[in-house]
Amino acid sequence: MYMSLIEAETLVRSVFEDNRVLPSTALSVARALVQSEAAGQSGHGLRRVPAYVKQVRSGKVDGAAVPQLSRPKPAVLAIDAAHGFAYPALDLAIAELPAVTREQGIAFAAIGRSHHAGVMALTVERFAELGLVAMMFANAPAAMAPWGGKVPLYGTNPIAFAVPVAGSDPLVIDLALSKVARGKVMEATQKGVSIPDDWAFDVDGNPTTDAHAAMKGTMAPSGGAKGAALALMVEVLSAGLAGANFSYQASSLFDADGPPPELGHSIILIDPDAANGGGTAERMAGLAGEMAKQEGVRLPGRRGRSLRAQALTNGIEIEDNVISAIHKLSA
Repeated sequence: MYMSLIEAETLVRSVFEDNRVLPSTALSVARALVQSEAAGQSGHGLRRVPAYVKQVRSGKVDGAAVPQLSRPKPAVLAIDAAHGFAYPALDLAIAELPAVTREQGIAFAAIGRSHHAGVMALTVERFAELGLVAMMFANAPAAMAPWGGKVPLYGTNPIAFAVPVAGSDPLVIDLALSKVARGKVMEATQKGVSIPDDWAFDVDGNPTTDAHAAMKGTMAPSGGAKGAALALMVEVLSAGLAGANFSYQASSLFDADGPPPELGHSIILIDPDAANGGGTAERMAGLAGEMAKQEGVRLPGRRGRSLRAQALTNGIEIEDNVISAIHKLSA
């Protein structure tokens, strides 16, 4: 069925409120999941609602948590997500970090005791729309082995980046350090379909097309040894600096068992004109223009933004089993 973005957001928000999630948090989570769905990232969208709600019911996520902010250094914000969802903590960073960045030229936010960071492109893009360069790092429960190993140690550990472009939409890069985001494998298990044989390995370290075997095994790193090394870097920049759980210490985001995952996220914001006297966004427009001249080149971030614009007009298509599972959560 098709639903408008407002209808989908209202439905998801009401489900979370029915399960004793704070109204402000329910809105933040619903907005993030619906926007992810609209951007074509269904593995991070409405398919997450049942797992999220079950984790609230079990106490793995605190639906009443309110993120707490402190400023231990002039250019540093520390945000405690307090075992709640990540999205209210990210909203708090978006509200407070830009002013610090404009004051200091560069600023850093560390978010600890958090949950699933979602589609990080949507977060860094919000900073770029305010005229700032943004980088974000997040760890996730262990799903990827160190290069040469078979035991999961790192998460898929995404990196996101956005930069403002004068007269146009920001350039936005968002990538998992596994071959694909683990949410795509989770989605394949829900649909009962196979996956490409280069996405993941089974528990014995063999390539697999079985999504269930992949969920029990390890994800393939993007770029081989280089991807695994970058995953280690993200562990340090997110969990290490936020005092959060490393990936191998974190509980699953897909079930209601175990303690809170206590994941970490970090955000670096830069005033693009702080060191060069101005005009960075205009220069970025020139660079983007040179990229666009080449046939077959698609500017990063534009596809997701285009899909969201279409969804704003046409709504989003939601599979029957997904909408049925969401409706049942209000019972």
